[in-house]
Amino acid sequence: MGVKMCEISILLIEDHDLTRMGLRATLESYSNFKVIGEATNAHQGFKLLERTNPDVAVIDIELPDMDGIELTRNFKRYQTETGQTNTKVLILTMDDTEDTILAAFAAGADSYYLKKTSINKLTEAIEATYNGSSWIDPAIANVVLRKMRQGIPDDGNGNDKTKTVKIEALDAEYEEVLETYPLTKRELEILELIVSGCNNGQIAEKLSITVGTVKTHVRNILNKLCADDRTQAAVRALRSGLIP
Repeated sequence: MGVKMCEISILLIEDHDLTRMGLRATLESYSNFKVIGEATNAHQGFKLLERTNPDVAVIDIELPDMDGIELTRNFKRYQTETGQTNTKVLILTMDDTEDTILAAFAAGADSYYLKKTSINKLTEAIEATYNGSSWIDPAIANVVLRKMRQGIPDDGNGNDKTKTVKIEALDAEYEEVLETYPLTKRELEILELIVSGCNNGQIAEKLSITVGTVKTHVRNILNKLCADDRTQAAVRALRSGLIP
């Protein structure tokens, strides 16, 4: 007899009717997903977030009354004030520009999903987000890293204060692990190459070390960042500012 999978409750905040209906139909075809509500704008979405407390909120960036990034920022502030922290936010968008990606994570988004990606990847992204991992395409992680090196952009309203905003820090348990087992200089070099999209062979060639040595370092990096894979490690590196 198989183990029953945990049911993940999902709230969809998407103004495009066909997209929202398609998402709902697809997600509900999986036994471990349950769509508990839908909203077509940010104000309605915020009220539903307060009332339904879903496991994962899938929020489109382009909402008619308020963009999804601002909604995410407001909701994360509400979570901090109320202690209702179980709801994770997955941003849904067609926008893969640096400023938008960075702004989403700075606002507190847990994951960032491009609509052009396979629907199968969306289910994977929701499961990862629910389990406390950040889901992000490695190519986007590379974009964010490059932008971070140049400094945080302003918010489009001439507010320079956003230039001091950092990607959200790691959770306390991850910070504790890193304090106890900090990354070495070599591990940081390898982590930066991972975020840049290099495989083990390319890393070995760039650093003039063996592939076996690279694998050992990668394993240590994943352990220290409490990451399940290279993509998750890259996201946590970005969120914590490990790589300058």
